[in-house]
Amino acid sequence: MKMRIFFLVEIFIMLFGSSVMNAQDVYLSIPENNIFNRTEFTSVPTRLMTNANRTNWDYTFFGFLPTAPTFTSTSGPTFTHSSSLFTLPSSVLLWQLESMGGQLPSTGLSGSLPGFQFFSTSSIKWFEPPSSSFGGGFSRGNINFTFKIPASQFTANAFRAGNYSMDITQNYNDFTPRNFKTILVISPSIRWVTTALTKYIEISSLNDYRSTSTRVWDLGNTEIAHTVDLNFWAKAANNTVQFTSSKGVPGSRNIASIKLGSNGSSLTTKALSANFQNFSTSNLNVVEGNRSSFIPELYVSADDFKNYFFEAGTYTFELNLNARSTDNSINSLQNTAVQLKVLPRSEITIPSSGRNVNFNFNTAGLYANGQTQVIPNQIILSNNESFELYVKSDENYFKKGGLQTNINSNILQIGIDGSSVNAPLSKTPQKILLDGTPVLDRQLSVKYTVSPADAQSLVGKENSTYSINVYYSFTAI
Repeated sequence: MKMRIFFLVEIFIMLFGSSVMNAQDVYLSIPENNIFNRTEFTSVPTRLMTNANRTNWDYTFFGFLPTAPTFTSTSGPTFTHSSSLFTLPSSVLLWQLESMGGQLPSTGLSGSLPGFQFFSTSSIKWFEPPSSSFGGGFSRGNINFTFKIPASQFTANAFRAGNYSMDITQNYNDFTPRNFKTILVISPSIRWVTTALTKYIEISSLNDYRSTSTRVWDLGNTEIAHTVDLNFWAKAANNTVQFTSSKGVPGSRNIASIKLGSNGSSLTTKALSANFQNFSTSNLNVVEGNRSSFIPELYVSADDFKNYFFEAGTYTFELNLNARSTDNSINSLQNTAVQLKVLPRSEITIPSSGRNVNFNFNTAGLYANGQTQVIPNQIILSNNESFELYVKSDENYFKKGGLQTNINSNILQIGIDGSSVNAPLSKTPQKILLDGTPVLDRQLSVKYTVSPADAQSLVGKENSTYSINVYYSFTAI
């Protein structure tokens, strides 16, 4: 007999405990889409209490003064985070009676259903019963409510992953439970709001390479929605930048010549590598609106830009970006393909001091021996492709006073000082520099020669000034 009593008591305790746990806590899972997109959340009808016995409201003074059902927060004016000191104001969550026993109570004879309200440390009526017991009652069964979080609340508050709870009591003894917790459940989540999947950079001027400033390219505004504190990690997909010249020749550059940072203090600046690095200056904490935004930037020093990214062609690499929670439990990846296009560009500049080359034949020795003149640094040459340098004249004969003479242009030979190539001047372009490699602002001294034989052919020519125009040009190879 004693054993049987003990057995029955044990079963009773287990069932009673299970009943309390199921009715006590009201969990509302808030979808991340509503948090991140800042759109209104509306719940399905949710049971807060159960009424198994009664069908009418409490009345006093002979059944003419109703007692309105109320909710009161007993834990304060805020929802409290389960594992931190963070809170949410009670105003984030609105509620309204949806049904009692499957339908709304009668509102006859001045009863009413209040609109959406929020919990308070003061008693808040969730239904206004009729002014007398003859106005009608309600059905037995579940007492369901609809919950709502307005879009503005997602903008104005920080919803941190975890459970936010508030203790609620209600004033009707026959409705169970009398006390319960309302719990907002926020899942840990990270999502990229902006999706900058490509970054195209075009270089169309040689002046970009003459600057002494670090080259900076922003990757556009980056916005990450998150319910957990996170850090911004990044790496390059490979340890090299892939290069294809304007002529289709492949090559590579060291990825470490490119650094990643940000416009502002959000990210620290580090050289890229093929290994993930944490670029966050400090943790990106959950803030109001649940979004962090910053502008990542790429940096290349002036010297590295000129040395490694001068040649015309296309430079490509891929950035692997990772928004990772500070406890490393979740992350969200995004890749950005970066393409740097350097357009073919070339320049030949002749300083004003070197634009005239004068040969004076005023002695017998000059006619007998010919003349050679070297004009120091006469040409400043820039070309970001492999090239050949050519020279030509606008006519095949020298002119005097604007009129053509019989002095052939080919008596003048032109070459680069230090080179064995000397080309006789003509209207047909003549090659004077072979296999030139990409170069910026290279200074060339030019050698002009009239040979003894050609000088002697000038004997007997009228004493005057004869001129011809000389042009320099490139051909890409």
